[in-house]
Amino acid sequence: MAFDHHRMNGEIDREARRKGRWRFGYHIMAPSGWINDPNGLVQYKGMYHVFFQHYPNGVEWGPMHWGHVASRDLVNWKHYPIALTPGDACDRDGCFSGSAIEKEGEVCLIYTGHRYADAAKKSSDQVQCLAASRDGINFEKSPDNPIIGTHPKEGSGDFRDPKVWRRGDHFYLIAGTCKDHIGKVVLYRSSNLKNWTYLGVLAQSDGKLGYMWECPDFFALGGKHILMISPQGIEPDGDLYQNLHQTGYFVGNFDYEHMQFDYGDFTELDNGHDFYAAQSFQDNSGRRIVIGWMDMWDSPMPEQAEGWAGALTLPRELHLSENGKIRMTPVPELTQLRKRELVHESELLISENRSFHRLNEELMELEMLFDLKKSDANQFGIKLRCGETEETVIQYETASRVLTLDRSKGGAGPGGTRRTKLPEHDTLKFRIYLDRSSVEIFVNDGEKVMTSRIYPREQNHGVQLFARGGGAQVQNLRSWSLKDIWNEK
Repeated sequence: MAFDHHRMNGEIDREARRKGRWRFGYHIMAPSGWINDPNGLVQYKGMYHVFFQHYPNGVEWGPMHWGHVASRDLVNWKHYPIALTPGDACDRDGCFSGSAIEKEGEVCLIYTGHRYADAAKKSSDQVQCLAASRDGINFEKSPDNPIIGTHPKEGSGDFRDPKVWRRGDHFYLIAGTCKDHIGKVVLYRSSNLKNWTYLGVLAQSDGKLGYMWECPDFFALGGKHILMISPQGIEPDGDLYQNLHQTGYFVGNFDYEHMQFDYGDFTELDNGHDFYAAQSFQDNSGRRIVIGWMDMWDSPMPEQAEGWAGALTLPRELHLSENGKIRMTPVPELTQLRKRELVHESELLISENRSFHRLNEELMELEMLFDLKKSDANQFGIKLRCGETEETVIQYETASRVLTLDRSKGGAGPGGTRRTKLPEHDTLKFRIYLDRSSVEIFVNDGEKVMTSRIYPREQNHGVQLFARGGGAQVQNLRSWSLKDIWNEK
């Protein structure tokens, strides 16, 4: 649960709210109001459940509730009643982020009860709480709350975002905290989800990785253990750490006997503008699936004029590559969104600019493969949401192998570029998802991912491919219009 006060200026524009030009077609969002972190991801009784931090009474961050959607296929989502509402002694100022786990036929939500420790609301006294349900819809808070009533001595009142998993006869819980401006993750163990034993610090900042580690997640993947965190306060370093806060991971080995985690360097999980507070879960088929908040703290949110704010990313499957890096790929179920094929071309040589006016759908998926061995352009790429003056640009520089996402002319929202360097390959593959106010770019089967919000205002004239200083060989280009899950029956 990212703990910031995000404020907007001005009243909700009634005409903008009526039009809803930036409402999503196939991403998880609330009917109205504010959302941020995904919470409690779980597959329970055949249904995928996604909860999220939600303030239903306004388009700004406020006392946090848990909103709720569910789906049988990770594609078609349905809204359900709010699962958790603040107001008890343990969570009087908010039901902050947490996770879900099944136990003895119930789905249990383990979350942070937020209380301000002072009248000025400058400091926190956060505790961990439990709620349960037998139908996955109606939840009752435990009479034993709080199940962890105070932070450890290595931490502080900023003590939140529990992630729980089971191994053998025990449950394990990690939470994010900080002390003396050092972010860290602490570890607990329990046999019943109610009585917890503190085991110590699992990992912490070396002084350069932020003052607070939020939304920790810990899981096995590809024979290794992954610690995923959302650190606050990392200073920018070249093209790295350009957002206000980051989400990334460590790869290592965990010894359950000695509770020792040995790990390597921190790596950002997504290189775009808008990805934070990611949470993963393992579904019944054994896949590790992750969803993130598709926004960033302190970033302008033009959709607030329409009466809503915030959304979640598409579900992505995690894989651990041979080089020890995580790949994220869209879950295969997302092909169900495809309605009709718009363009299918092969063996295109792009020497200057080539426009595809048919690719002017609001909801669209694109796939393209560039042959780098047959391309001699200095730069080439893709322009999306092309209007009279607006465009969002994806550009590849062949000499440096740097990929840039440029939304400086993307529309009403914030501008800025994000850059990331790609490994050396003979081909460059893109899979791109466009919604009404977002773009998600999966590069080389998820080797790199860039996620950003965009807010186009002009009529969409399609997609343009370009090349400078030579030609770019396209081996394959395909595109589909996509279903609007919220409006199409």
